[in-house]
Formats: sequence, structure tokens, C-alpha cells
Amino acid sequence: MSYYFSICASEYYQQKYVEFLLENYEHLQLPYAFPVALSYIVSPILMTHESFLCFNDDNDVVGAFGCIYGTGEKEYEDTDIVQIQVIFLAEPYRGTLLFARALHFFTEYLEQLDREVKELRFWAPAEPSLQKLFAKVAARTATAHTEHGMLDEYRCSPSVLLAYAGRMRQ
Repeated sequence: MSYYFSICASEYYQQKYVEFLLENYEHLQLPYAFPVALSYIVSPILMTHESFLCFNDDNDVVGAFGCIYGTGEKEYEDTDIVQIQVIFLAEPYRGTLLFARALHFFTEYLEQLDREVKELRFWAPAEPSLQKLFAKVAARTATAHTEHGMLDEYRCSPSVLLAYAGRMRQ
């Protein structure tokens, strides 16, 4: 099966992005109250940053991911830091090469930007299986307690993520 990616550059694709993630909200398992989770889902669109869709051969949306530039601590002026807000693949597409292809697409996209990206940041539930997976590409830099569970923060360079995606694709 082949896949393709689309940048959500129009309102139509932005709507598909939000609809897909909200339809799969229960499966996202975000450790936040719904209003906070919704803010993470839509922030790439509301802040006019980057959101992407993954499509299968039948032109069905099977995945979505989005990011923003900068950090709240620096009032989003530190645009050399990219925060990945959400990555989600529909259940039948997990464990396939789609995740590796999405990582590859994303890191190559970042490389062609007019700005330099020095660091990627993302958060994930503090679960041993995820910690083992993410240790392959990123450093765990913090753990926070939320009312819905523990959350780990990870940081890595785009080049490390691109190399990892390349190894996964082989």
C-alpha cells in the first residue's frame, strides 16, 4: 500500500485535520482535560504553523501530525525549536512503514524551511514502552504530573530523527 502526505495549507485540509483528530480523540489518550487537549490539537492551525495529513491509496485520512515553532517560555520567539503537538495514526496503520515515512517527510520538510531548526520537543505519557521507544531518538528531559497521569518531555535534533526514520525504512 502506498501513502502520501499533504500540508494543511487550505481551510479544507485544516478542517479534515481537526475532524480526523477529534473523531479519534478517545484513541489519542492525551493526559489532559479536553479543553487543554483541544488546544494542542488545533494550535498548529490557530498559530498558522504546520499541520499535515497522511492519506492511503483510497484517499482516506489515516494519520495526522502538527507542530508549532517556539516555546511559551520565550513567547514563541525561539523559532529554532519546534514543538510536535500531536502525531496520530489510525490503528490499522500502526506497525507499518507509515510512521517511518511520516517522520522522514516531516524532517525533510523542516530541512527545506527558510529557518534553522535546532531542536524538536515532544511529550508522551510516562510509560515504560514509550520511554524505551523514544530513548532511541531523544533525551527525556523532564517528567510532569498532570491530573490525568504522568507526562515525559523529550528533546532531539532533526538530524537524529531523520537518521532514525531512515533506519526504520530499511
